[in-house]
Amino acid sequence: MSSTKKTSKKWSGEVTEHSDALDLKEHIFESKDPKKIARSLKKSAEDSDRRKSSPYRSAMSMLTFYINRAGKNLPDSQKKVLEDAKDELRKVFDREPKK
Repeated sequence: MSSTKKTSKKWSGEVTEHSDALDLKEHIFESKDPKKIARSLKKSAEDSDRRKSSPYRSAMSMLTFYINRAGKNLPDSQKKVLEDAKDELRKVFDREPKK
């Protein structure tokens, strides 16, 4: 049973590190700057020719995926940075941030 847990952790980590849709800047989700995270995700999504949806949706999906998979192991301060990055991502794509 423990090997299943290892595999699922490894799977989500592999997706984050080696996405088939986006080439992410290394350690971008460890940044303390939400604007930097958003700009990097936007660039990766716009530069990708492998994504299956719009650049905005691809970038937001990757950020949400990371928060959902790594969230339980992140300090509250980094969770806040990543949640703030969602709002910044909406801004850099000229979408209205949620209130």
